Amino acid sequence: MATKRIGILTGGGDVPGLNSVIKGVVYRGTEADCEIVGIRRGWEGLTHVNFDDPASKARYILPLNREITRNVDRTGGTFLHSSRTNPSKMKKLPAFLANENFPNNGETWDMSARVLKNIETLRLDYLIAIGGDDTLSYAARLDKLGMKVISIPKTMDNDVRNTEYCIGFSTAITRATSAIERQRTTVGSHERVGIFRVFGRDAGYTALYTAFASSIRCCIPEYKVNLEKLIDIVMTDKRLNPSNYALLVISEGAEWEGYTVQEYGEPDAYGHRKKASVGEALSTEVRNRTGEECIVSDLTYDLRSGEPDFVDKLVASAFGAMGLDAVLEGKSGLMTALVNGCYQMVPIPDPKLGPRKVDVATMYNTERYRPTYGNKTGLPIFFIKA
Repeated sequence: MATKRIGILTGGGDVPGLNSVIKGVVYRGTEADCEIVGIRRGWEGLTHVNFDDPASKARYILPLNREITRNVDRTGGTFLHSSRTNPSKMKKLPAFLANENFPNNGETWDMSARVLKNIETLRLDYLIAIGGDDTLSYAARLDKLGMKVISIPKTMDNDVRNTEYCIGFSTAITRATSAIERQRTTVGSHERVGIFRVFGRDAGYTALYTAFASSIRCCIPEYKVNLEKLIDIVMTDKRLNPSNYALLVISEGAEWEGYTVQEYGEPDAYGHRKKASVGEALSTEVRNRTGEECIVSDLTYDLRSGEPDFVDKLVASAFGAMGLDAVLEGKSGLMTALVNGCYQMVPIPDPKLGPRKVDVATMYNTERYRPTYGNKTGLPIFFIKA
């Protein structure tokens, strides 16, 4: 007889390493005689599953074992699939629940009661939620509603609080630096300015660490640069380069004085709208002010695609095993984390605090618009203190 029955899901955007977490949980869980139940498409699996419809149950519920997960860690993405679903703010109810009386604030419904009912139907003792700050904000809600939850942080933005590292970050930086190094030949051959846009809606870690590893300039959401000064620095870089080119990486949420990032489309389940390319906007400013041509590359989705690098495989596997260990020890309301470079279990972050931001004073050179390279002695490997 199973000692515990554990649900596991992945929410939000995919990153390399998710399948390693799932495999780690399944392998450790089966050693301890636990049953592992995969919930497909993130929180949607707990809002939309209809247990009276075999097709719906097959779409959203997948019992997991060693055979199913044996080789899933060899690829990226999440084989459980994902979605951007916020059960506490549903804009539309599943058709078979359209007549249910869920709490309504005028525009959205709170389906938390249904989520808890479905968890009960699945006979889950625990739920392991893998996600970024949005997904984990609902995990925190479930914890407060009495469900035993363990969270595992993943986001290539690396901006979840209480941890120095989130799964997907290392692979994103590896991909970004590789793409930039490849494109140096094209940008240099045409003697242009290369502008690389990366994800980072609220926090600039991806741009900052890419710049650190590539030795180029960067713009991050936490600091509004002066456009005239930025262009002057970039043009100086170009002039002093024997190949007469310059490179810059910019977060999608970065702004300069007098400019606000443009948004478009309908908000997602957590209120985020898509952002227009700040890289193209900066390219236009450079061309209008200097006459220099730019090459703009959007590296966003490429950075979350494909298999994980060594760091993400290692951390993901460790986080999965840690999550299962926490379950076996009867703990809940906790998140796997790196703190001072060491693996620890910490409280699930308070959603009200929002994402963790770059500490501009210690990490970003506001005079040179680049990372701060000095004063790293004594810091954890990723320079961040959770």
